[in-house]
Amino acid sequence: MATFHDTPAGGIPEEARILISGGGPSGLFLALDLASHGIPSTVIEPRTTVDHTRPRAKTTNARTMTHLHRLGLADALRRASPLPVDYAQDVIFCTALTGPAAHELRRFRNAFQLNPGRYGPQPECGQQVPQPVLEEVLRDAAAGNRLVTFLTGWSVTEVSGGQAPYAITVSNPSDERRTITTDFVIGADGGSSAVRRSLGIRLEGGSAALSNISILFRSSQLASAVTLDPAVQYWVVGQDAAGMVGPMDLKDTWWAIVQGVDPDREVGQEEAGAMVRSLVGSDVDIDVLATDPWTARMLLAPEYSRGNIFLVGDAAHLNPPWGGHGFNTCIGDAANLAWKLAAVIKGWGGPSLLASYGDERRPVAARTIRDAAANGKALAYHFADPGLTSEGAAGEAARQAAHRALAVKQSEFDSLGLVLGYAYADSSVVVPDGSPVPAEDPIRYIPSASPGALLPHVWLEDATSVYGRLGQGFTLLVDAGALGRVPEAEGFAAVLEAGARQGIPVTIAAVGPADDGTPLSEVWGTEAVLVRPDQHVAWRGSSPGAAAAALSIAAGWPASQQPPSQDPASQDQFRSTRVDAVIP
Repeated sequence: MATFHDTPAGGIPEEARILISGGGPSGLFLALDLASHGIPSTVIEPRTTVDHTRPRAKTTNARTMTHLHRLGLADALRRASPLPVDYAQDVIFCTALTGPAAHELRRFRNAFQLNPGRYGPQPECGQQVPQPVLEEVLRDAAAGNRLVTFLTGWSVTEVSGGQAPYAITVSNPSDERRTITTDFVIGADGGSSAVRRSLGIRLEGGSAALSNISILFRSSQLASAVTLDPAVQYWVVGQDAAGMVGPMDLKDTWWAIVQGVDPDREVGQEEAGAMVRSLVGSDVDIDVLATDPWTARMLLAPEYSRGNIFLVGDAAHLNPPWGGHGFNTCIGDAANLAWKLAAVIKGWGGPSLLASYGDERRPVAARTIRDAAANGKALAYHFADPGLTSEGAAGEAARQAAHRALAVKQSEFDSLGLVLGYAYADSSVVVPDGSPVPAEDPIRYIPSASPGALLPHVWLEDATSVYGRLGQGFTLLVDAGALGRVPEAEGFAAVLEAGARQGIPVTIAAVGPADDGTPLSEVWGTEAVLVRPDQHVAWRGSSPGAAAAALSIAAGWPASQQPPSQDPASQDQFRSTRVDAVIP
């Protein structure tokens, strides 16, 4: 594991191509994603170490795991996780965890896309892992990447300049100050973002009426005392306390969240231990390691960028944690922005490409906040009923009623429609085809190759993922079964010429069928799809000419403004390095 220390003042550079304020998950992921495109960046982070007593996010969903897979980090995160996927996959609502008062009320299976074995909707399933562990995996990757300069012990305090280049003031706890000049500034510095404040942008929205308290604790007795099946979360519907309890590892560390606490109330360690015992239902040993009071926020920035200054993650939006979407939405921001920055810096990204970042990602955050806020209106204490622990027919009737009422919580744990079903259909860098876009649903995910949607995932006949056929830039996927059957399909090699002429990286791959024999044209609704570097569909169809035109638009060049042609030498280099598969 990499070790970081306060960077000496003499180690602060005078210039940076891209400066990222904040080395949390979104900032470090962005830096690593940029590096995958060959773009260097400098990350400024005040913390030299991560705090394991504040686990915060614990859900890394299937989409984020697939982003990490793309960077070669998914396996590293699974190895580092203290809770393997095959330990448990369910969320259980109950009256207690231990003793005769413990009754299961409802179970949500394979919550948060936790599926041992091969997962269908994405190359990777979800993973339960504390945020500090994830951050350490990203820090290790950054330390080993020559294109990432990670400077700890410093904070961005001010951004000056109406346009690039910008002057960035950074300071350390000793009040030493340095100025870094940069062409691009990324605010990934959390809800109190200094970058956002420098722009005069305020988050808009509200907060929950009641607060919560997170409790990290050890117990040598709890694991053996639990009388319910293993679960990643137990939601306890109790009279004295209501909230959640879950294992942090396979040893003796656990976490709890007590819901509906007065925000002005101070909770000491003794009371925190009593709260945990009330949740679990017995007098087990409790060693409170840390408490962390918090209030759910529903906040969204009215704009995500000005000039070459961009807001990412919590600097742009604060989501309630219900459903585990907040951190994952942050990673989605970074993945969307990284390839667009790389494209502009390399010269093939057009004038509308960077503006599309906010146009695409802000609606995703708004939708996520709405769904999480709706889940927050049905927390554990809302279902409390003194009859739930009663014996006999009355108790059974109360528990059956609770089982039915808890159906409203399904979208919190079975949210594939929200995780994978978002689309950028209205984006200026997506070419619509006039077909209906699948209706938004937080639960039901309808795989679709409609332009703007996430490329539908399939496992191919050779047991590999179709995502594994995607190149570093754009990829034109052609149904291998369409070759010869559809005369136009064989002409798609002309797209390579268009990419070479315009300097836009594109590969062509003939793929299919799926492992069940389904032709990919049936999955996509057409013979070919143009896929962006972030795995979203930019265009679909069967015309080589339309595909070539779509390539320019997807790279940010309006139809009326084509990118400048590249010189012949660069075209030859492009041909030799960009072709993964050539259509015969």
